[in-house]
Amino acid sequence: MATETEVGQLLHQRGWRTAFTVAEMVNAWAALVSAVEGGYGDDIYEYTNDLYCRNWLHEAWLLLDEHVVQLRTPKIKALDDRYKAATVDDDGQALDRFHRIPGPDLWWWRRHPRILTGDLGRSLRSAGAVGADLDTA
Repeated sequence: MATETEVGQLLHQRGWRTAFTVAEMVNAWAALVSAVEGGYGDDIYEYTNDLYCRNWLHEAWLLLDEHVVQLRTPKIKALDDRYKAATVDDDGQALDRFHRIPGPDLWWWRRHPRILTGDLGRSLRSAGAVGADLDTA
């Protein structure tokens, strides 16, 4: 099993663009969750790109030392719970119009923000997504 330092190197060797740290990706997931809670302001392509931080964490958890997993999992679970509360499960139907949806274990790809605003909101609504609309509020 890998340390936090080693996992970034391993995932970089597997194709991630840089050797990210666990802390960087936890922070990226936290930033995305906060943005989704308040109404994600970027476009569909930035949103799908941003979701990859959670993919990285998923891959890292399969490689990390058990101690690190136990230490970091409560924070990830809390962020996951916040993301679930701020999103709608549509089995990936809206996002699939713009990006191939990965396997079922990557559940965050099967949800879209509850608050539909800006470019992302317009794109998702065009794909059939239903949610709160900040643009008319």
